[in-house]
Amino acid sequence: MIIEADQLVREYVAYDGSGLRRTRRIVRAVDGLTLRVERGEAVGYIGANGSGKSTTIKMIAGILTPTSGRVRTCGLRPVPDRRALARKIGVVFGQRSALWWDLPLAESFPILAAMHRIPGAEWRRRFDLLVDELELAAFLQRPVRNLSLGQRMRGEVAAALLHSPALAVLDEPTIGLDMISKENLRRFLIRERAERGTTLLLTTHDMGDVQRLCDRMVVIDSGRVAFDGTESELAAATDAERILIVDLATPVDVASLRLPDHARVGAVEGDGTQLSIAFAPRYLSAAHVLAAVQGQAEVIELSLAEPAIEDLVRRIYTRGGR
Repeated sequence: MIIEADQLVREYVAYDGSGLRRTRRIVRAVDGLTLRVERGEAVGYIGANGSGKSTTIKMIAGILTPTSGRVRTCGLRPVPDRRALARKIGVVFGQRSALWWDLPLAESFPILAAMHRIPGAEWRRRFDLLVDELELAAFLQRPVRNLSLGQRMRGEVAAALLHSPALAVLDEPTIGLDMISKENLRRFLIRERAERGTTLLLTTHDMGDVQRLCDRMVVIDSGRVAFDGTESELAAATDAERILIVDLATPVDVASLRLPDHARVGAVEGDGTQLSIAFAPRYLSAAHVLAAVQGQAEVIELSLAEPAIEDLVRRIYTRGGR
């Protein structure tokens, strides 16, 4: 097991008001969170700003001590064993850089290699691979402070993965990247996981990253786990409708179209030759809906649209989780 967290709690002291009228209150950023991540898994850790994601990651990485509860990362206690843990994990924080701001990007890597005690020949092979895979060559000699956000994030990912960690915790790794660079980074992370068994814990607002990279997602709300499962399980948990899109040989009168219960026409295009039919998968299959339409019109083409993952996560927040 790479991550074992049981009933994690992290509290902060906050003050309201000013001067002598200040009042002290306790805020729970993480509230009884339990999380398991197996070796080699890729997990999307999703939540709104202020939901407790960053606080959780800091406890997993040994930056913060839990107020209560138990956590083990790579079999180690994150805070007491922080030095040993640093050799086993790589972390990208959007607000905290592992690179030296005033140095050219290339000069950060021998320093990081020395910190991780990686032999020269070994880290240089790894560095060359990262430069090639993450397309760093064009700006290696540029000071980090002069890099664009997308260039810096690629450098941050390279820095986090230089020592081939067992666990990579990536906070918004594709922010600032164009579509091509984003897809290249995703493909690299997929290969890294397949070839090295790297475990990924990904926090992001880009649901495309979650869909492409993760087997499982954990939605956190107010410091608690609101959902833990696969995308299909998330769709089932939120009772999200699916959409069957049918192209017809001739237009139909939608008002006279008879559909099963729990199915409805959501949109009509092409003067009635294309229908988008929403249905509840808990009660109906796409085959049942299609059979009903085919009994009344000639279907020449069809497709099935899954609900957008952003909508599914939004439903979890609206319903308060499960």
